[in-house]
Amino acid sequence: MTPAIRLLQYSGSRFELLEYTHDAKAPAYGEEAARELGLSPKVVFKTLVASLDDRRLAVALVPVSHNLDLKALARAAGAKKATLADAALAERATGYVVGGISPLGQKQHLATFIDASAERLERLYVSAGRRGLEIALSPLELQRLTQADFAALARK
Repeated sequence: MTPAIRLLQYSGSRFELLEYTHDAKAPAYGEEAARELGLSPKVVFKTLVASLDDRRLAVALVPVSHNLDLKALARAAGAKKATLADAALAERATGYVVGGISPLGQKQHLATFIDASAERLERLYVSAGRRGLEIALSPLELQRLTQADFAALARK
């Protein structure tokens, strides 16, 4: 059981846990999750950790079908610039390994931003904190639990 799952259980949230066999050779974890679970890449969100120019870290969630617009994330976070965080730094801050970083149950509370496309969804899918394990929940529940803001963050 991961910290993300424990948080959901403790909070009494409604969620569904989905599991698939992770292929260690898969180049893109989120796209693999969508494919293996038979889901649209527009509803599976990847969790990315970014470094802001003021030395803060922020979490961005965007559909696996899109890329993160780092300028948009910087604006949303009130910073001038954002870059993807070094993998080791992201792992230390969240307590999860890259490819299995969940927006829920992280070691440190980081400012979190969810792409605005999620607001139109009934449910979305995010990592449960381990490669091969996904959580389905409502975007509003994810927002509540992470204290996130919705912002236009995705670009093709």
